Formats: sequence, structure tokens, C-alpha cells
Amino acid sequence: MTMSQRTSFLNLFRRGLAVAAFTSAFVFAPALRAQEAVVNLDPARTKVEFTLGATAHTVHGEFKLRSGQIRFDKSTGKASGSIVVDATTGDSGSNGRDKKMHREVLESEKYPEIVFAPAQVQGAISPRGSSQVQVSGQLRLHGQDHPMTLTFSVQSDAGNQLQAATHFEVPYEKWGLRNPSNFFLHVNNSVDIDIHAVGELAPGAAHP
Repeated sequence: MTMSQRTSFLNLFRRGLAVAAFTSAFVFAPALRAQEAVVNLDPARTKVEFTLGATAHTVHGEFKLRSGQIRFDKSTGKASGSIVVDATTGDSGSNGRDKKMHREVLESEKYPEIVFAPAQVQGAISPRGSSQVQVSGQLRLHGQDHPMTLTFSVQSDAGNQLQAATHFEVPYEKWGLRNPSNFFLHVNNSVDIDIHAVGELAPGAAHP
């Protein structure tokens, strides 16, 4: 092989590598981009309920969801987004009790939102049927962040619609909120929260 032939061969080889790399970028990029997914919750169909034990009776109530979106990478589990509960909508069915809750415990005028910010998702959401995932992040309540992991039981259908439920306990007194107990009434120093969410699972936006 002459020097000229060797030079031509090397040039062709380099061009072939460049074409292969360029082609691979387009072949594999969609698969990598498709790893991101997003769960959008429907505030109108999502319930955020609370239960507080007391000496006389158990108090039941609910809050309204303002917005909810969790974005996560299926391969790494890294997550972002927020679940935002409107603290000012807390309702237990008693005007006097609710005024005290908003004024003395939640201080909802000053802290109008309760926010869960996800950081990591463990497990996979099945495209159809039942599955379970754990979502770790920070719960901001009364202006303070607290680490928390929520376990969601998820039911999905073929149309990307899903229902998710989780139960957890908030030790509000330990977290610095006032316990409204008095001489006549004693309430627990923690409150149980149940979320029954309805939403949609969709692919996230493509990123270069």
C-alpha cells in the first residue's frame, strides 16, 4: 500500500468513526431522554385528610391541594417538583376549633402553604396495575423543613391515569408548633395525614 493509499484509508476510517458517533447520538439519545417521567396531581380530585386524637373525641378534617407535580428520572430516581397544600383551607367542621387551629397552631396567615419537595424516588410505577414507591424529600411546615419519606401505593391504568395513597404522621409539637391542649381538653401531640391522590403519569420533556 502506497503512502497515498494509506492516507486515504485513514481519512475514510476517521470519517466512518465520526458518522458512527453521530448516528449513535441520535439512536441512543431518545432512550436516555425517555428516562424522565412526571406525575401531575389533580387538585380537584385529590384529598388531604387529617386525624387528631383527643380525650373527648377524635377530630377529623381536611385540607385542599393547591398543586402537585413530581418529576423523576427512572434510571437514577432523582426527583424534583412539589406537592403544595393550602394551609388556610384546613377544616375540621367546627368554626371555633378551626379559628384556633389557624390562629394559634398553624399560623396559616403567616405560613399559608405546606410543601413537600421530593428529592428521590425508590421503586417503579407500573404502567398498569398496582405498584409501590417511596418518595424522599423535605416537608416544609410552619416555615421549617423536615426530612420525610412517603410510601405511596399506586394503581395505574393503561391510559396513564393513576391513583396514589399514602399515610404518615406529623409530630407537630416536636416540630415546634403549639399543642392546643388545655385543662379541659387534651389532644395528641402528633397528627395523622392521609393523602388520596388522583393524577396522570406522563413522559417528561425531552432534554438535549
